[in-house]
Amino acid sequence: MNRFSFKIAAVAVLVMALGGVAANAKEKQPKKKKNYDLSANPLKDVNSKQPDKELFDKAMIAIKKGRFDVARLDLQTMLNTYPESEYRMRAKLAVGDSWFKEGGTAALTQAEAEYKDFITFFPNAPEAAEAQMKVADIYYQQMEKPDRDFNNAERAEQEYRNMINQFPDSTLVPRAKQKLRETQEVLAERETVIGLFYESRENMNAAIARLQTVVDTYPLYSKSDLALLGIGDAYAAEARTVNMQNKMPGAIKERLRAAYLDKAAAAYARVVTRYPMAPHVEDARDRLVAMNRPVPEASQDAVAENDAEERSRQPVHFTDKTLGIIKHGPIVVEAVHVGEPTLDDPKRTLAPEVTNTNLALYKDAVNAGRPADVPVGTTATGPNEPPRSDQPSTAPLQLEAPAGGTGIGAQIVSAPSDPNAVVKAVGPANTVLPAAEKPAEAPMQVNEIKPGSMPATSAVGNKTKKPKVDSSDESSSKKKKKKGLAKLNPF
Repeated sequence: MNRFSFKIAAVAVLVMALGGVAANAKEKQPKKKKNYDLSANPLKDVNSKQPDKELFDKAMIAIKKGRFDVARLDLQTMLNTYPESEYRMRAKLAVGDSWFKEGGTAALTQAEAEYKDFITFFPNAPEAAEAQMKVADIYYQQMEKPDRDFNNAERAEQEYRNMINQFPDSTLVPRAKQKLRETQEVLAERETVIGLFYESRENMNAAIARLQTVVDTYPLYSKSDLALLGIGDAYAAEARTVNMQNKMPGAIKERLRAAYLDKAAAAYARVVTRYPMAPHVEDARDRLVAMNRPVPEASQDAVAENDAEERSRQPVHFTDKTLGIIKHGPIVVEAVHVGEPTLDDPKRTLAPEVTNTNLALYKDAVNAGRPADVPVGTTATGPNEPPRSDQPSTAPLQLEAPAGGTGIGAQIVSAPSDPNAVVKAVGPANTVLPAAEKPAEAPMQVNEIKPGSMPATSAVGNKTKKPKVDSSDESSSKKKKKKGLAKLNPF
């Protein structure tokens, strides 16, 4: 009985304790004055009651609440009323921030103009790097997928490069480099897709130009090994095309085919040496083995560098692909997080340049079997020496106009005598032709007709009588034609 009463007392005490806790919980705590989070305001810890400071704080609160028009009005009032305020620099930058946070094409365009003005007025301020960074972020936010318009991606790349080059000591440089890597991933993806499309259409010059630009400009691209494989496959296809030319001479065909295969092997070898941990490195090795070319070995530094690059990438999951259908911008999870991005664009490789290179290879293949040109300054062969193929020989005879003049108009001069010659010249030493004799004078013309004598002519009416013509000498066509049976008589 005592034990039962003890249990009842314990339950009662517990109920009373719980009731007291609930009563205390219902009592409202005294409400403290709410302090706004002014993390976006770098001057929040400055205890100042100056009117320009009050306007600046009021504008920061309006930006946080999304009242961008009110914030810009307060900031502009402060700049116009207090032009010498110590907060004018932050106020000018805050105007651009209000446009940037508002979003939209028109607002972002206005934000870029405000940031550019800030950099112009305060180029040496630490906030200038922040303004340049936000200009690049404007284009980064508007960046399209690789198969869409690439103008915003190119502008973002250029603005991030400007930020890194102009403000190398800024604390925002690491973030700018990562954004630059992601932007270059999108641009490299676009160029690679176009190059592989050209290769599928057998336009090898255009394909090589696009893929070579990717390899030279974006070495940190996640599919650089695939781009190099595409270059090698394009040159191998050119070699097969040359091999099928039946009208080309065999020697020229073999030299040109070997030149294309050398370029293909160089591309495959670069995959092995530069990207030894890439997914397609085994494909490059297999192609080199199939071509009977040596497979190079990558150095330890190259293996460590490429391994760090591959580990820093994030795989593309199903959720990323699903969101990529809805998301406006590209998927950049495969972008590398280590290494230095390219800060200066090298010269792009164009299709006409690749065509000119192919023409040069063809000319080299054609001219490889021809003899070299005669060098300048070679000496002629000596007398009684066989002529040489690489040196011209002097002619032994020279024709000169004689001083006294001859009937022929030329003088034959013998070759200089060589005392060591086996065969010596035969004939007189003086080979000058004798002077031509003067031609005899023509006889005087003799007129056999004596003066005063005239030929006998019969003058009738002061006209000369024509002599009779022997008709027997005329053509038979003028004789009288035979008729009847007379035609059969040959006599």
